[in-house]
Amino acid sequence: MDLPAEVQISNELIGMKGAKATLVAVTPQGFYELRVAFNGRLHKVLLPIAATAVVFRQPEAEFPADVEIER
Repeated sequence: MDLPAEVQISNELIGMKGAKATLVAVTPQGFYELRVAFNGRLHKVLLPIAATAVVFRQPEAEFPADVEIER
């Protein structure tokens, strides 16, 4: 995963659903460090990994069905 990455986030704690953000880091303490625009200004936001859904806005490359990918 290359950072920073453009993502969409959902987090019930702060009432966000599908909000656009930039994922800057994943901290060892268990938080996503994000940059989110509020009222036209960028803010640093730390959200707990366990309570946050992150969807990368850039789709993954497609591979032919007969190619096995080791993960």
